[in-house]
Amino acid sequence: MKLGILQCDDVRSSLQPDFGNYASMFETLFQQSGDSLELRFYLVIDGQFPLHIDECDTYICSGSQWGVNDDEPWIRELEDFIRALYAASKGLVGICFGHQLIAKALGGEVETSPLGWGVGIAHANVLTEPSWMQPQQDNIALVVCHQDQVCKLPRSATVLMSNDFCPYSMFQVDSHFLGLQGHPEFTAQYSAVLMEQRRDIIPADTINSAMDSLNYQADDKLITKWILAFLRQTLVTRPLVRT
Repeated sequence: MKLGILQCDDVRSSLQPDFGNYASMFETLFQQSGDSLELRFYLVIDGQFPLHIDECDTYICSGSQWGVNDDEPWIRELEDFIRALYAASKGLVGICFGHQLIAKALGGEVETSPLGWGVGIAHANVLTEPSWMQPQQDNIALVVCHQDQVCKLPRSATVLMSNDFCPYSMFQVDSHFLGLQGHPEFTAQYSAVLMEQRRDIIPADTINSAMDSLNYQADDKLITKWILAFLRQTLVTRPLVRT
C-alpha cells in the first residue's frame, strides 16, 4: 500500500536531534507494524501537495500546532484536498489537527475546549467495534496534546471512541474517513519534553497530572494495526496505485 503522509507541522528544531521530525516518527511507527508500506511525505505546511489524489492509495493527515480555524492559505487548501479525497472515496485517517480538519471540511465544527488542555496519556472507551478493529479492546490509552477539539460531527459520522474530556475521540465518516484525536506516533518521552517546553501556556496542575499519566502504557501499536486495517479495507473497491 502506498501511504501518503500530509505533514502539517515540524517538530521543534531543538527537539529533532532526540526525537526526529514527524516523518521519522511515522516511519518508526509503521516499521513496528510489520506491514509492507511505501510512505510518501508531503509538507503541506509548505504548500507541497500531491499533484493528483491518486498519487497514493490512502492518506494520513498529521497533527499541527496550528488550529483548523486559523486563516492560513495552506489550511484552506488542505481542507479542499480533504473534500476531494472524500468525494473520490479515497481512504484518509486524520490525527489530532487532521482529525479536526476532517470534521470541519465535511460540515462539522471545532472549538477550543472549555475544559482546557488535553495532554499526557488519555483513556477513551470504545463505543462501536467495526470489523477492522482487531483485536478488540474496550478501552484505549493514547498520548494526546490538544486544546481544540471537535464539538459538532459531520453528517453520517459515527463515534467509535469517547471520554468525558473529549466525547469525539475517534469517529468514522462513511467507510473511508477516520478521525483520531490521540497521537499514536508520539512517545511518552516526547510528550513529557513537549509539556516542559509549554509550561508558559499550560497550567502547572494540568502538566503535573499529565506527567503522572505517562506511567500508563499507551496502545499505540494496537491503534496502528487498526489504522492500517481501516485503510486497507478502503481499497476493496479501489485498485492500488501502480507507478
